[in-house]
Amino acid sequence: MRRDEVSLSERVIDVDDIRARWQQASRFLDERGRRLFAANEALAQGYGGVTATAKATGLARSSINRGIKELGCSRDELGGRIRRRGGGRKSAVAHQPDLPAALERLIQDAIRGDPSSPLRWVSRSQRQLVKALAAQGFKVSQWVVANLLRTLSYSCQANRKTREGRQHPDRDAQFRHINETVQAALAAGEPAISVDTKKKELVGDFKNGGRELRPKGDPELVRVHDFKIPELGKVAPYGVYDIAANHGWVSVGVSADTAAFAVESIRRWWYKLGQARYPQAKALTITADCGGSNGPQVKLWKRELQRLANETGLTITVAHLPPGTSKWNRIEHKLFAFITMNWRGKPLVSHQVIVQLIGATTTDTGLRVCCEIDSNLYPKGVEVSDAELQAISSCSTRPWLAGESVLEFRVDSVTGGSIQGRGEHRP
Repeated sequence: MRRDEVSLSERVIDVDDIRARWQQASRFLDERGRRLFAANEALAQGYGGVTATAKATGLARSSINRGIKELGCSRDELGGRIRRRGGGRKSAVAHQPDLPAALERLIQDAIRGDPSSPLRWVSRSQRQLVKALAAQGFKVSQWVVANLLRTLSYSCQANRKTREGRQHPDRDAQFRHINETVQAALAAGEPAISVDTKKKELVGDFKNGGRELRPKGDPELVRVHDFKIPELGKVAPYGVYDIAANHGWVSVGVSADTAAFAVESIRRWWYKLGQARYPQAKALTITADCGGSNGPQVKLWKRELQRLANETGLTITVAHLPPGTSKWNRIEHKLFAFITMNWRGKPLVSHQVIVQLIGATTTDTGLRVCCEIDSNLYPKGVEVSDAELQAISSCSTRPWLAGESVLEFRVDSVTGGSIQGRGEHRP
């Protein structure tokens, strides 16, 4: 085609009109759709249409001509594809066939613990993998490594806690006994509670795990370092979960987490909630883990529970879960888990905020929680004399399953208040 003919065609064809239609439609089309759209425009313009359309759209004349050929075919040879099979740039694996095996070898050596592996002592991130492959002479990018890892069925995975150590042969029987003890108390209409101390929390504008809805780009600002604020300190929330009523009580202690504080929390639950709910109660069953302030070996815990039994007239039975099984204590997943969900992303800036957040915890299954601050001071290192302990644990013990611990405290039967009770346990 001569130059004067091209100029004539461009004067006749409205290039701006083609460009306007192209700009309106092209953002909704893929590569093939744009090619076919331009080809259709070129055919509609007739002589000189390919040149004018190329100028209006910026597509190469060869792309428009391929589109014209596709439109002229009697059937759709590409189907749902954008390009014909084999079209486009070759993959990194096509140029470097040994790349997948080299990548997998790097990962496997690091997993097996080969001390000579370049990734044994560093993070196996995609960037580190790219560097290790480059050291072997491969040319790859982080994007190529990411795609290869997906193809090889690798993904980033956290550690999974599954190894619980040596399994005791009586473990199932231990839990059956604890469950039967609780079920017997519930069947008799007696209160049964689960107790534990929640994780101690710093009071102040500190980061609290989780996220909360806020205006975009306006997160709540908190301190960088978690150093205790002396005037605010820490709090120790001690929880009491009423198994039958699905009701929780939390005493927020501002002092040490001692056995005296633990028993005082149970005492407050009894006088403020339990006594009214169980007016005919003669016994109280408690399940607890075997560590912390309410452990079976804590002398102060035994003495304070005996005093509580004498004070309330209740026979108190404490069933301790075996070591390493505290996560099965009901309070953990029936109360504490929902408190954590309720205050996620909210800094615990004051004692009042903590009480309000805990007290506002509810669930669709009917959980309700009462909470208050316990401002009493509970000194550490309180000694319990041998005479006091002997008065509690002087009765004979009956055989228990290995690893199980059950303490029982009965009301003093001697007028005048000398301690008489029974504390039975096996370590």
